[in-house]
Amino acid sequence: MTSVLVVQLDDTDPPGRLAEWLADAGAEITLAQPYREPLPEGEYAAVVCLGGPMGANDVIDHPWLVDVRRLLATSVTKRTPVLAVCLGAQLLAVATGGVVEVGDNGPEVGGGLVAKRDLGAADPLFAELPMMPDVVQFHHDAVTRLPVDAALLASATRYPNQAFRVGPVAYGIQFHIETTPETLLAWAADNPESAAWAKPGAFEPDRVAELHDDVEEVWRPFVERFVRLARGELAPVSPTRPTLPLI
Repeated sequence: MTSVLVVQLDDTDPPGRLAEWLADAGAEITLAQPYREPLPEGEYAAVVCLGGPMGANDVIDHPWLVDVRRLLATSVTKRTPVLAVCLGAQLLAVATGGVVEVGDNGPEVGGGLVAKRDLGAADPLFAELPMMPDVVQFHHDAVTRLPVDAALLASATRYPNQAFRVGPVAYGIQFHIETTPETLLAWAADNPESAAWAKPGAFEPDRVAELHDDVEEVWRPFVERFVRLARGELAPVSPTRPTLPLI
């Protein structure tokens, strides 16, 4: 079994289907809820950090976010594989020198597509993704500046920094892959002003169920590759080094 620390940041965003996918891929999950009790000590083969309604910079109202950012920064330094989702991705960006701000173009909400960038073709997790995979969006803040030397792996029109890698094995995805239809419908019901930004009919139950089927088809294998990366069965991306011209 591959030990994976799953950091849940709020009751409204549980691990959902992601926990099932991790377990099916051979992960032994330890669930941490730092808003209730301190993060557990110890070494893990990988770290997953989920989303939440607060902002990555809201450390005064949520001082425990400092510990989460420290965990993510330490994981990057130790080259421990990280999968950071939505707020988790924003925390990863801030922890490693990026910038997160309220999005100028309004929230991204509902089902959507992101476009894989050229660097994704050489990435062990992103290479096998389709060019425009389905995702679930529900965020107001955005990563407006990536950390130095981060690799941009997927983009979208409204907010370009949709997926990125920091170092060889730490991944941030601005969107959600962990939700269930029930979770997404609950978010929409609890946040009607945000839900109004979605496309008409986006929260009809049949469309939400179809969206999650499409997300699972693409992102379950992605999670399986993440566990293989944590287990050492999948080689991380090779760092690029500048080369001098031959004389």
